Amino acid sequence: MVKVKMNVQTAYKGQLLRSGKIYEVEKDTAKRWIAAKLAEEVKED
Repeated sequence: MVKVKMNVQTAYKGQLLRSGKIYEVEKDTAKRWIAAKLAEEVKED
């Protein structure tokens, strides 16, 4: 699982993901969203 910060609002698995919020999604999904600039990866410190 990867944490991402959404750049856009979208629906995912019946859940509304809001722009600017941080969510945890599957790695493959996160890679697609980051490539399409729908989200940015959140780096953990």
